[in-house]
Amino acid sequence: MGELIEIKREQERVVLVAVEYRENDDTVSSVDELEELAETAGAVTVGRLIQKRESVSPGLYLGKGKVEELRDLIEETGATGIICDDELSPAQMKNLEEALDTKVMDRTMLILDIFAGHANTAEGKLQVEMAQLKYRSARLVGMRSSMSRVSYGIGMRGPGEKKLEVDRRLIRDRISRLKEELDTIEKNRSTNRARRLKGGTPVAAIVGYTNAGKSTLLNKLTGAEILAADMLFATLDPTVRQLELENGQQLLLTDTVGFIRKLPHHLIEAFRSTLEEACYADMIIHVVDASNPNAFSQMQVVYETLRRLGVKDKPIITLFNKQDLVAEGEILKDLNSDVSIKISAKTGQGLDDLKKELEKILLENKIYIEKIIDFSNAGAIQLIRKEGNLIEENYLPEGIEIKAYVSKELFGKLKL
Repeated sequence: MGELIEIKREQERVVLVAVEYRENDDTVSSVDELEELAETAGAVTVGRLIQKRESVSPGLYLGKGKVEELRDLIEETGATGIICDDELSPAQMKNLEEALDTKVMDRTMLILDIFAGHANTAEGKLQVEMAQLKYRSARLVGMRSSMSRVSYGIGMRGPGEKKLEVDRRLIRDRISRLKEELDTIEKNRSTNRARRLKGGTPVAAIVGYTNAGKSTLLNKLTGAEILAADMLFATLDPTVRQLELENGQQLLLTDTVGFIRKLPHHLIEAFRSTLEEACYADMIIHVVDASNPNAFSQMQVVYETLRRLGVKDKPIITLFNKQDLVAEGEILKDLNSDVSIKISAKTGQGLDDLKKELEKILLENKIYIEKIIDFSNAGAIQLIRKEGNLIEENYLPEGIEIKAYVSKELFGKLKL
């Protein structure tokens, strides 16, 4: 019997390309992040090229001289493709492919590729396919010859495996079907959200830049078993877990997809229903990787994304995470938050302080009750146990003495 032949996929070797618009902007750190994204997608970076110019070239992204320099760099390094740090227009992508005779990708294509590989739930896969198809449909005109020659993305994931010569009408029909399926899922999400609101259990949305440690935090607080890996976008699918605090109060923690600079608008649109969990939350827990040298700019990206989603007027707790990796004496501040806490989700440092702050916020908008309830109205105590925070309960000859915190809505129901 002959031996099985193992077929290995050749690893992509890429050159990263960017345009620096002004001196000392964040282009270098953005390209550093692009390299991390490429690594997450399974590619290895073999070179970089950054051009300083006032704006990108509408035809080639780079100037003609830099394109020639890039062609030489591709030949020297043996690169199989390039990745540009901005979203390219169809014309830019087509012209670069013809000028360089190699695979051309942009930041949006790369992020979509990663999402396709990391989506696990049916909803996540539908959302990613929707974003990929919308991205592709905008690039069909005049791209058929070049796109049939050059593969799509890194690793050919998800819908990228299909021929790009697919008719625009077929893509439009597929997008319509995906939208119907996602609308059904969103209705179920809305029903579950309404049930949570009716149940009276407050919700905290955990947000943050990708790889800030959100999943590790959720695992540590609730015992959840979510994948927590040191890579960008390790988890995409939203998770809801219940946390019981020491004073008996209960809180639902909902995790969201990580944010990133230049997050493609196709993805924000496709993932809006899950990202909008932050809009309906009672408070925001903002996780920051304090060990990252770009922590401040990452915080700004998070707040800008929250603004785009319409999240406002909510208590914010900022957690400066990964303190086990922070050099002594380094200080970060967040002027947008109500309180900041230094933590390490990995070691547990600062999590007790976090729980105390959560208790404090939960009690701020509640009414304190200290009252003796007649035995005939014992059902009110059951309601307080279910929807409020029953601190103390004593049975006396004249009735049941209670001390509790309840919401304004629950107080109205009790009619005490």
